Amino acid sequence: MNKAPTHAGEGDRSQDQMAWIEGWIDSKHWPSLRILFTGNLLLPILILGGSVVVSLVMVLVLSIYQQETSSLYLLLLISIVTTLFSLGLVLVRLRSQLLRPLASLEQIVNQVCQGEPVASKGHEQTGVLSGMARDIDSLSEELTDIYEDMEVRVARQTSRLAQKTTSLQVLYDVAAGINQSENLDELLLEYMGVFKRMVSARSATVHLVLPDDRVRQVGCIDLQGRLYNEQEMLPIKLCQCGIALSPGDILCSQDAGICTQRNKRPMFSTDQVERVSVPMWYHGDVLGFYHLYVDKPGIYDGREDVLDILNTIGSHLGMAVAKQRSDSEARRLSIVEERTSLAHELHDSLAQTLASLRFQVRMLEETMQSDPVSEKAIQEAKRIHNGLDEAHDELRELINSFRAPFDQRGLVPALSKLVERFNQETGIPAFFQPDCIKTDLDTSQEMQALRIVQEALANIRKHAKAHTIRVLLRCRSPGSYLILVEDDGVGFEGAVPQGNPGEHIGLSIMEERARRVGGELSIESEPGEGTRVELVIRNEKSEASLQR
Repeated sequence: MNKAPTHAGEGDRSQDQMAWIEGWIDSKHWPSLRILFTGNLLLPILILGGSVVVSLVMVLVLSIYQQETSSLYLLLLISIVTTLFSLGLVLVRLRSQLLRPLASLEQIVNQVCQGEPVASKGHEQTGVLSGMARDIDSLSEELTDIYEDMEVRVARQTSRLAQKTTSLQVLYDVAAGINQSENLDELLLEYMGVFKRMVSARSATVHLVLPDDRVRQVGCIDLQGRLYNEQEMLPIKLCQCGIALSPGDILCSQDAGICTQRNKRPMFSTDQVERVSVPMWYHGDVLGFYHLYVDKPGIYDGREDVLDILNTIGSHLGMAVAKQRSDSEARRLSIVEERTSLAHELHDSLAQTLASLRFQVRMLEETMQSDPVSEKAIQEAKRIHNGLDEAHDELRELINSFRAPFDQRGLVPALSKLVERFNQETGIPAFFQPDCIKTDLDTSQEMQALRIVQEALANIRKHAKAHTIRVLLRCRSPGSYLILVEDDGVGFEGAVPQGNPGEHIGLSIMEERARRVGGELSIESEPGEGTRVELVIRNEKSEASLQR
């Protein structure tokens, strides 16, 4: 009953001893002994060597105690010495040609398995394992190439992930900024710089497609990284080939060297730079686009991920453009509806009252003609009659102006249409000269400015007897505009022309309109020199944003 534990204890001690011996060999860093021990060759070699040593010792003892010299003993001694020498030689060769190369190969294999680079060693030291050593060296070189390729791929993928993270952040900022931005031009100029940094472009431009299909350039960034808005780019140079060149346009379809000399600015050929277009689209309609000038090979070759991000951001900016137009149109329609409602109220109330008064004045004049009255009373009745007729005409024109539709494209087309209609109706040569294609005035300011010009043209038609009329729209600075209406008619003295009471109500209405939108109205006239009406109007929000 007690033997099983004894045998178990002996087995444990044997295993402990074997583990101790293996650990001792490893601790001494004797790889050859470890290989022999692992292959169960160490004990036979030790027994063989011990047997030879014992035989030699016995021969020596016999020769000493027998004190006889015999050829048999001599031969036996020579044989033992030869065997011992051969055993030593075998052990040395075994160690140098097999055990040491095998240990070295084992170390190399361990390094390869751990992913460590392995230095190539001379194959003359690997003995019979030289072929295996060459194969392992080849495997190690292939693994090293694979590791280097993996590092390059990981670095490239890390860079792309970082770029995608930045692009997604930009996309998030665009989505968040659409509802927060009050000025569309500022939003487009801001993200033009973002696009330029994303693709490392040399320069960039941004354009808007207007509702009448005309293209308006909002701004650009030149080769020095300077940002230009619409006003700062003017006047835009014209290339010899007929293409308009803003500071951000650097691509030349002809000889780049000749274009550089002619335009006195750096230009690049299609072999050096390519143009990347990012459309701003909404519901299939292109509302604008960015042009990014990128060094070849550009981003069209193998950079679909960047193009996808750019197009996605462009679609979001297209939504911003559509939203701005929708909001502007909604405000415009709201004002038109309000003015139409006011026109109806004027027609149903004040117009009817004036018509009744005109009828009563006519009845009074007929009564005065049948009864004897003083001449002064008759003159006063005529004056009242003229005043009522003037007020009635002014009211009718006011009602018509309230009902007149405002051009959806803005103040510039509306003024052009107004001057053209005046020319057709009166036959008087009238010219409209704008020096900008778009204003950033709000809808109320544009509406009041149009009505002031309309009233000035109405006064010219009635009183000026002019031969030529000019309407000028000048953009003094972003947010500040001058509207000038001048004629070569008869003119008048003083700030207000003379006339009967009740006449020339339109001048007071013009001044009131200008004050209502924060504008300044001035009227200059000399007898025989014509009349000059100037309106200065400012968008305070645009000026405040520029000061920031």
